[in-house]
Amino acid sequence: MKIGVVLESMGLPLRQGLPQAAKLGVGGVQFNAIGDFAPERLADTARRELKNLLKTFDQQITALNCPLRHALDETLNQQPRIEYVRNVMTLAFEFGARIVIAPFPKLPGENEPERARLLREALTDLGRHGDRVGSVLALEIGFDPPEAVRDYLATFDVGSLKVNYDPANMLANGFDPVKGIVPLHRLIAHTHARDARKVSVSRGVQEVALGAGDVDWLSYVATMASVEYRGWLTIERERTDDAIKEMERAVGFLKRMVVPG
Repeated sequence: MKIGVVLESMGLPLRQGLPQAAKLGVGGVQFNAIGDFAPERLADTARRELKNLLKTFDQQITALNCPLRHALDETLNQQPRIEYVRNVMTLAFEFGARIVIAPFPKLPGENEPERARLLREALTDLGRHGDRVGSVLALEIGFDPPEAVRDYLATFDVGSLKVNYDPANMLANGFDPVKGIVPLHRLIAHTHARDARKVSVSRGVQEVALGAGDVDWLSYVATMASVEYRGWLTIERERTDDAIKEMERAVGFLKRMVVPG
């Protein structure tokens, strides 16, 4: 397994984030494919410059992230949204990452035929595109039981629909983040190393520093190893007062448990 960091979690722009990631001793970064890094804004010169920067600091892209305002199963601007994700998947292949993360909505219920249709059409389109260009769409799951996600994705005749596994997401929705690995292990293309702690019944869970929450990291890493996961453990933190210090501690925490891939 390989350790990476989410660029936005460090609170640094890419030019400062890459040398900082190298200083932390990790091998890769994930960042949002928006703004200057949106496919339509990233001209040929900028792409060459980014590749050179990655090479200079010996970093890979763990995944490109698509932060969508509206879910894939919503009608509003659905086609432009699908086109954006398609373009990011093509961009990810060009940069060698071949993994694109997008949020996955709660699975449609039996009484939601329209939402079910919209989601299936979007995923079929993106899955076929991924098969053509050689990229994977890693869906950020958490709302549904792992077995339900596995069974739903098995209904698609494509090979590029996978999942991004975030143990804090699983914990937040009442699922065991360690037990959930096994039913999904053939689908896990990318993981986030993020922790959370149960606060109360009313408040749910709260994100905390890696190792300070309720995720059993020894069991988590051991289970990932047992299912032969060889991808990225990309450290993510949504809110923190001292991002760099916390990233340093998180990297050190993971390095004590992870055998490099």
